[in-house]
Amino acid sequence: MKKLYTLLTVIVCTVSGLKAQQVPQYAQYMLNNYILNPAVSGTEDFYEVKSNNRYQWVGVTDAPRTYVLSVHGPHRKHNMGFGGAVYSDVTGPTSRTGAYLSYAYHVKLSQKLKLSFGLGFGVMQFKIDGSKVTLKEGNDPAMSNGVMSVIAPDATFGIQLYTKKFYFGVSMPQLIGNKLKFFDNVSDAQSRLARHLLIMGGYTFNLGDNWTVQPSFLLKYVTPVPMQIDLGLKIGYRDVVWAGSAFRIKDAVSVMAGFNIGKNIILGYAYDFPMSSLKNYSSGSHEVMIGARFAKIRHNDDVPAESPVETPTSKEK
Repeated sequence: MKKLYTLLTVIVCTVSGLKAQQVPQYAQYMLNNYILNPAVSGTEDFYEVKSNNRYQWVGVTDAPRTYVLSVHGPHRKHNMGFGGAVYSDVTGPTSRTGAYLSYAYHVKLSQKLKLSFGLGFGVMQFKIDGSKVTLKEGNDPAMSNGVMSVIAPDATFGIQLYTKKFYFGVSMPQLIGNKLKFFDNVSDAQSRLARHLLIMGGYTFNLGDNWTVQPSFLLKYVTPVPMQIDLGLKIGYRDVVWAGSAFRIKDAVSVMAGFNIGKNIILGYAYDFPMSSLKNYSSGSHEVMIGARFAKIRHNDDVPAESPVETPTSKEK
């Protein structure tokens, strides 16, 4: 039993990424940063639905597979944003499945600059399929039921400073830091959902009327491992097609491209080339993103509430 418990502790601490990162990995983080920060909801004037699907480390048996479906947007009249997401993250015999809803409140600091505060609450189920686990010493009675699972509440807090061209955000996923207890008779469980610190930002430069350049970054930290740094660059043409690259220091280089179908459908694809020792076992990782935008539900957002309106009568006076 003790040997099995040690195995489960190791699995929980290493699932869903390298270097003990427990939150899923995304190459196209700049295209759907709501799934990293709930304060993003309501920063645009429309609702959007996006699906991110990542198949990591092609060639490695039981490598991570991540699926996320998110939706978020603004309140029609008030400075608020709402959203939610469902996700599944599968790595070998382990899986994390969850859902959450989020709320954000936006404060206008100046004519162009705003600050939002977001909070997301949900539940997460961590499951281990015992039939897929091979033990050094078999016939452990703890594996007799095949599948073990634990359900825990989860929360994320975030802030976002932004304009139409710039954003800087900080978020903390797995805010509660719950312990995961698979067995009722184990009181000193060491497996827990570790709090992560995410810092992200980006800026859009206009090159003439047709081209845009968008550098971005994402910093991820969870104690006690070193901070992971992602640097990205996206180049767009007439808001129709785009291409870019991302560099995850000491891990991988990503190339990506995508296009818009009209004004409402967004398609994106990224491929990661591993730089770490994984390159000896995997050719890379695939990531597909599909999104849909709906018609604007909020208008004249940048017009001051007390802007004077001249009428023919007032002009005559």
